[in-house]
Amino acid sequence: MDDFLQHKRSTADHSGGMIDPLTSGAADHPVSAVARPEASRNGEWLDVTPGTELDLQQTEQRHRRMMEWLGHHFPVKLLGRLHSRGEIKVDGDMITLRLFPDSEYGFTPDHHHLPDVLFEDDYVLVVHKPAGVAVHPSDAQDQRRTLAGAVAAYFEHSHQHCAVRHVHRLDDDTTGPVLYAKNEFALMLLDEQMRDKDIGRRYVALVQGKVDRRLRVIDEPIGKDRHHKQRRRVSPGGQSAVTHVELIHAASSASLVRLTLETGRTHQIRVHMSDAGHPLVGDTLYGGKPGILSRQALHGEQLEFVHPWTGETIVVQDRWPDDFKQAAQKLGLLS
Repeated sequence: MDDFLQHKRSTADHSGGMIDPLTSGAADHPVSAVARPEASRNGEWLDVTPGTELDLQQTEQRHRRMMEWLGHHFPVKLLGRLHSRGEIKVDGDMITLRLFPDSEYGFTPDHHHLPDVLFEDDYVLVVHKPAGVAVHPSDAQDQRRTLAGAVAAYFEHSHQHCAVRHVHRLDDDTTGPVLYAKNEFALMLLDEQMRDKDIGRRYVALVQGKVDRRLRVIDEPIGKDRHHKQRRRVSPGGQSAVTHVELIHAASSASLVRLTLETGRTHQIRVHMSDAGHPLVGDTLYGGKPGILSRQALHGEQLEFVHPWTGETIVVQDRWPDDFKQAAQKLGLLS
């Protein structure tokens, strides 16, 4: 835990001065589900008005109550970093925090491939990931086209100085929405949602064979395949993995299914469906037949998360790619 939580000191706190969050009151607890107060962005700063929640004019125990209040609305570790940089201020009935500092992108902008933006505000960005594109480079020597480079270029084109911070990933050949946090505050709260399995991801897939409607849940642990570096497999010693399956339509040789993840293991849907006897169409790594599609037939059609500031549930839809729809039609799964 940050040093500022381990030491106590008394300081004068005057209107217009710096808030000193060095102790008491600020508790290190989740803040994702807390209703936020009225606030507005002012350049790099967020102006927050506590209103009736906190009377900043009263001086008795003002510092302690102020830190208790901030600790209920912001991650305490973030408050410690902001304090150490002199980036928390109070002026009258307003608290101001530097939540939107200019940051380096962290990736080289790829101006040839600007992303398709599905949702954006001051805190988050959701973009469509095309097939054949990695979310980020595997190392400094990786020269492939990546979504990180496209997002960096988008930030540059739109004059935004944000670090490129992805919250989750998709396989290179899987299409769908990818969520980015545009500041440290948003990243902390969205990462918390990922850990708590509160970010909903729904996919559609074309799989081989006729799926039985009774196949509703696949609850099988997934581990590495020691015989193949890239593959994963169902393994008793692996990590727990749960996939919910809904049959949309079945033809003689293939099925269209909708899949919802409870966990997010590497290649989870691909491993689970292959183990169930229904590898994804085009997924040659896990037993799928090539030909109809040059990639695994998997698309993320919906992403759902709680907005890090407003607390609203945000649902982002991503339309089916043309190659996916065409393959479904060829297999008799779409009219």
